[in-house]
Amino acid sequence: MSRRFAVATAILLNFLLATAHAEPIKNIVLVHGAFADGSSWAKVIPILQAEGYRVTAVQNPLTSLADDVAATKRALALQDGPALLVGHSWGGFVITEAGADAKVAGLVYVAAFAPDTGEVAEEILKPYPPQPAFAAPIVDAQGFMSLPMDAVVQHFALDLPEEEARVVAATQIPLHVAAFKAQVSAAAWKDKPAWFIVAEQDHVIPPDLERFFARRMKATTIELNSSHVPMLSQPKAVAKVIMDAAAKSGT
Repeated sequence: MSRRFAVATAILLNFLLATAHAEPIKNIVLVHGAFADGSSWAKVIPILQAEGYRVTAVQNPLTSLADDVAATKRALALQDGPALLVGHSWGGFVITEAGADAKVAGLVYVAAFAPDTGEVAEEILKPYPPQPAFAAPIVDAQGFMSLPMDAVVQHFALDLPEEEARVVAATQIPLHVAAFKAQVSAAAWKDKPAWFIVAEQDHVIPPDLERFFARRMKATTIELNSSHVPMLSQPKAVAKVIMDAAAKSGT
């Protein structure tokens, strides 16, 4: 009887553990990229909230990789359970480093960098043709880079109505140029499940580079016919990828 009881108990415990682990992730932490702020997720957030997700949009200072990672970790510390970490553009560097946090169950890259340990953005980009968005960047005396209005309208957010793209340009947060030399200490995508949205009309990060990142990570990959900001031009499609990732990260 004791052996039967032990076997039955083990089966019950395994069932309960499997069931508990199968709960979908409900905490979503969104990390914006360069030349943007948390409002870049403004169209995705209400879609996720309507489906019952608890959403946090990090406000990165864009002063350094370390500062942005610290801001993201503060947001993760406030989550009441496992979280899905989503990064756009430069935010891919941030989630690659911050994603090692124990609360992170999965990673979603949206038209983003996905570096390996020791890689820096300026070296990653060298094999690819210069991107049109960076033809004439503005760099101030303190080393912070921003994009001129026409670069945002014509290249950064080319598939948005011009009026909306001009708002994106007006609300951008400059990125310190030191970010292009920043290195992650470890790549979280090596240990966490990953998803990648490739923006086929990206004029900021070459689409072929995004495909390379996705293949290297063995990420679940979705391609969208969008500019660098699919979360603004195709928010429903981006939200669907996030929700799919949240469901599968919890299994």
